[in-house]
Amino acid sequence: MNPIPYGRQSISDRDIEKVIDVLKSDYLTQGPRIASFEKAFSQYVGSKYAIAVSNGTAALHLSTIAFGVKPGDKVITTPITFAASANCIRYCGGEVVFADIDPETYLLDLNHVRGLLEEAPRGTYSGVIPVDFTGRACDLEGFRDLAKEFDLWIIEDSCHAPGGWFMDLNGTKQLCGNSQYADLSIFSFHPVKHIAAGEGGMITTNDEELFNKILLLRTHGILKNDDRYLNTPDFACGEPGAKTYPGWYMEMQELGYNYRLTDFQAALGESQLERAQDGLIRRKEIAQNYFEAFQGKTFIKGQSGIIDGHAYHLYVIEVEDRLGLYNYLRSHSIYAQIHYIPCHLMPYYRQLGWKEGDLPNAENYYKHCLSLPMYPTLTNDEQDFVINRVIDFYTSN
Repeated sequence: MNPIPYGRQSISDRDIEKVIDVLKSDYLTQGPRIASFEKAFSQYVGSKYAIAVSNGTAALHLSTIAFGVKPGDKVITTPITFAASANCIRYCGGEVVFADIDPETYLLDLNHVRGLLEEAPRGTYSGVIPVDFTGRACDLEGFRDLAKEFDLWIIEDSCHAPGGWFMDLNGTKQLCGNSQYADLSIFSFHPVKHIAAGEGGMITTNDEELFNKILLLRTHGILKNDDRYLNTPDFACGEPGAKTYPGWYMEMQELGYNYRLTDFQAALGESQLERAQDGLIRRKEIAQNYFEAFQGKTFIKGQSGIIDGHAYHLYVIEVEDRLGLYNYLRSHSIYAQIHYIPCHLMPYYRQLGWKEGDLPNAENYYKHCLSLPMYPTLTNDEQDFVINRVIDFYTSN
């Protein structure tokens, strides 16, 4: 059996053709493929606006800047996530406050968040960053109710969940990133994600003001738009009495960043997006196979059932002797992974005062979690091999 990673990109001939077309064109960056990808992605998730950026971390950073996070501001997020979900707050000088997870869903615990908000003076917290971990959609309707009550903004970290959804109390399917309940949502196009562009990210929103602000911040704070210039036409032209702006003129109006996506990455991303639904169907089939294989196995704690709106970026099990299983699988060239080491126990956050015992659900989850291979090109034979090795480890010892 060839090595089996926990995640893997799939590049088709059409993907390659789309990238080659861009490489032969006049634009490698800041060209028409960016807007095309943004339009296609906004239609896919159901948002009004989409802004392509260089990676998911850049998407988080720009989002926190757009909300004006500054030193002293407190923002709540989950410890079971990639570090960028928390680090974006620190980039702006804000204070990260971790809330515990729900041990059944592994998502940010709405009740724990409410407890933090109710115990503090009103205005203590600025926002919350729920994460659609493993591809399971957060209850953003519940978080929106909290946001209204406590005057918070919401950034949905949906890097694991393009195509995922939850059902709101009205019985309406709410796609991750459609911005019906979150102010901003962010996505990643890292190779192991549903849509692979090498690197890349996307921010979605329905708020025109946030959209325009992030567009400005994405490209050095520079804009080229006659209707929004602050300097006068005569200054721009260098001639007194000028009424119109010259073609060369542009303005830096904010301290921005170079967080742009290239056109060939956008072309790859848009091509991948065209078959994203097929990928979701296959991921759900793989999840169903795992669930059926492990159902009733007392040595494995898995999901209680297959969830309709789950995007299945990861399939996580909880086991005893996690280290033993991890090493055993590696000895058979199965490269399972751990998602994630709790952020609050990383040395950086420990030095800010976080310690073991602060978030018991997250810490207990970490001691037992293991992510099994999950990607659309995983074959049935490969999955059977993974399943059998997991079962063998516990039944032969």
